[in-house]
Amino acid sequence: MILKDVLKPNLDIVFCGTAVGEASAKKQAYYAGPGNQFYPALYKAKFIPKPMQPSEYEQLLKYNFGLTDMVKLTSGNDNALVDKDFDIRGFKQKILKYQPKIACFNGKKAAATYLDTKTKNISYGLMPNTIGLTKLYCAPSTSGNARKFWDESYWFKLKELIKN
Repeated sequence: MILKDVLKPNLDIVFCGTAVGEASAKKQAYYAGPGNQFYPALYKAKFIPKPMQPSEYEQLLKYNFGLTDMVKLTSGNDNALVDKDFDIRGFKQKILKYQPKIACFNGKKAAATYLDTKTKNISYGLMPNTIGLTKLYCAPSTSGNARKFWDESYWFKLKELIKN
């Protein structure tokens, strides 16, 4: 396992990426790549009260947020991953076990992989699917490599969902 999951029962949101990137694997911290907008987006949308560094990722639990990935045994960019790298069943089991209110896919690739479809068939925002009682949401990827698709408004909309 590259990075351990950050999970506990009844979280507001579990954020799920495809795989830990090379920079994150090297630094042993989620979303640690240069230009990654994950922690700035959480702060800007008021998920967290102060800016965080990637090395502080385990502190997300105290704000009732968790972290996992679809790929746990290798790291790399989405375009370097192959089907056998993904543990869809394991992801679903974690969500059923911990029952967060929302599982938020960090990027269309993670959502498309879970739903076994193409990224062009995925829309950002609240999805019609659920895992048990857990709602699914797709937010634009925070990766620096996905900058051309970045739209922080979906992160603000996600924050609104957990207020209600």
